[in-house]
Order: sequence, then structure tokens, then C-alpha cells
Amino acid sequence: MSCFAGLVSSPSPTGVSDRGKGRGRVYENITETVGNTPCVKISDAICPKGRTIYAKLEYFNPLSSVKDRLACAIIEDAERTGKLKPGDTVVEATSGNTGIAVAMLCAQRGYKCVITMAEPFSIERRKLMRFLGAKVIITPKAGKGSGMVAKAKELAEKHGWFLCRQFENEANAKFHYDTTGQEILNDFEGMKLDYYVLGYGTGGTFSGAGKALKEKRPDIKICLGEPADAPLVASGQKSERNPDGSATGSHPAFKPHPIQGWTPDFIPLITEAGIASTGYDEFVPIPGDAAIQMSQQLAKTQGIFTGISGGASMYAAVEMAKKAPEGSVLVAMLADTGERYLSTPLFASISADMNEEEVEISKSTPSFQL
Repeated sequence: MSCFAGLVSSPSPTGVSDRGKGRGRVYENITETVGNTPCVKISDAICPKGRTIYAKLEYFNPLSSVKDRLACAIIEDAERTGKLKPGDTVVEATSGNTGIAVAMLCAQRGYKCVITMAEPFSIERRKLMRFLGAKVIITPKAGKGSGMVAKAKELAEKHGWFLCRQFENEANAKFHYDTTGQEILNDFEGMKLDYYVLGYGTGGTFSGAGKALKEKRPDIKICLGEPADAPLVASGQKSERNPDGSATGSHPAFKPHPIQGWTPDFIPLITEAGIASTGYDEFVPIPGDAAIQMSQQLAKTQGIFTGISGGASMYAAVEMAKKAPEGSVLVAMLADTGERYLSTPLFASISADMNEEEVEISKSTPSFQL
């Protein structure tokens, strides 16, 4: 007789009734699992009274960031158009998440992968890419983001490798138009939605999803965030460009900031195109320490484990909510997981050893004390 025979299922609480149902399908490979990330309501421990904020949790993607979408976009487009063939090598410049996502696609497809990455970005990102089989070429800190981009281009030209060109590749924004934007529209069907809040790395999410939302819900306001230390868009000055659309060098308004993955030292062509075509309605400058504090607050009050850029997006959403009309509903993009930041300032206050309070708890019972 089964040990479960006498048990009676109790009614499921609201919101968890679909547990145990599965997805109703199986997957041919890991790339099919990209997208369809959840929007989760933020409690009033963070959300201003009389407003509602949702977080779209992009760390539910298989390699834990929004850049999984970008990698699918560029690699699948290159395969369709014949730019990528079996046995080819893919090269790209990245602050980490794009490289991890591209390495995932290359591992699944059988391509070789070479990543260029500027020196300041977190060590764990290098290790993750190498774990996935990529070769990681570190460029000097002084060269900033534009230096790692130039190195990737140089390597592609020298060796005949396929260069992703994430900052200029139109497939990036199109994928977000087709997926991210449509997911939000579907998830909020029949519901109020007033603000879409995010920053920009390449600008693909901003340009693509923003366009999709504005087409179907023209009254939605797009709120763009940018590091306070690197006010590139806020400066009103465009980046100078090469004939292929890439930036010629560092933007004069750029200063180093801790929001990894956001705002390189130039305005990406995709971001510039999105500003020109769809635009944004609100703008929030984000102090680096505020982004870090918000990420920590999300973990401690919501159980949401996101990185510094996720904290930045939520900070912008909270600031926007404070001045939005009562009853407003906002959705903020949280780009990745906090595990990408263990060696960064996000975890500077977190010790691996027990603190005094933890030692006191340990000593409150007699056994197994260090």
C-alpha cells in the first residue's frame, strides 16, 4: 500500500494552483527555454503606497540573464542568413552576460567561441564563460568598453571569425520586439500598465520591447534609467560613429560606474535608434550606491536575487512611482542574477565568516561549535 494512500490534497493557495502541472511540453535543446520570464509583484516594503510595481525577472532565463535573448537573436539570425556555418568561430565583446549567453549558444550549436572583456568586470563572469568552453581575452582597464569592442573587431578581421556586433545588430532589438515586448503585453492583458522602466546596455530591450509596448499601448510611458556617473544620453551629445555604426571611441560624458552591463563608454547605435524612433517619456539618473542598496533590499525584503543593474532598474521604478499618479502600475526589467557579482561591491559587506550575532546563536546550544 502506498504511503500516500490516505492523504487528501488540500486546496492550493491563490497563485500556486498551477504547481505540479509542468510546462506541458519537453525541449529539444537549452535554447528553446529562453524567454517567457515572469513578472512578480513587489511588496510595500519597497513599493510606494498607492502604486504597484512588478519586476520582470530575466534571471529565469537558462543562463540567468536577459542577454540569453540577445545571443539567440544574433546566432539564429546569422544561421538563417548564412553568415554562420558549422565549425565557425564566434567572437564578441562583453561585460560578461552577453559572453556567457553567446558561450551557451556556441556550446549547444558546436561553434568555437572567443570573448573579449575589459579588465574591471567580475572574475566570476570570466570563469563562467571558460566553464562553457569559451576563450576569454582580457583587455586593459584603460581601454574601457570601446577597447574590448575594438579588440573583438580586430580579432574577427584577422581570423575571419563571425563578429556578433551586439551594439549595432538589428536582430537584437527585433528579438526583444518579438519576445520580451509580447510577453509583457500578454501577461498584462486586461490589466492596467502605465510605466515601463529599464536602463540600457546595448539598447536592445529598450528599443525592441519599448516599440512593441508603444504600438499596442501608446499611453504607456517609457522610463529610461542611466548611471548618474555616466550621463551619456542625458548629455544630449551623440557618440561619433564609424561607417559600420560602431562608436569611434569613448563618449566625453562617461565616467566609470558600478552598474555592470549598463551604459558602456559610448551610446550604442541600437540605443540611439530607439531614442529616435520610439523615444522615452521619463528619465531617472541612478547613483551607483543607490543601485547596490536597492539590490540588497530586494534580496532581504522580497527574496529577489538580482544584480546591481536589477537594483538600478528597481530604484528607477521606485523613484518614478513616487511622482506617478496614485493607482499607477509599473513594470521594471531586472536583467540578471546576483551570483554574477560575488566579487564586486554588491557583496563587499557580506562576509564568509560568522559575525558576532551568528557566533552568539551558535553558542546558544552546546554542540558543534567552531
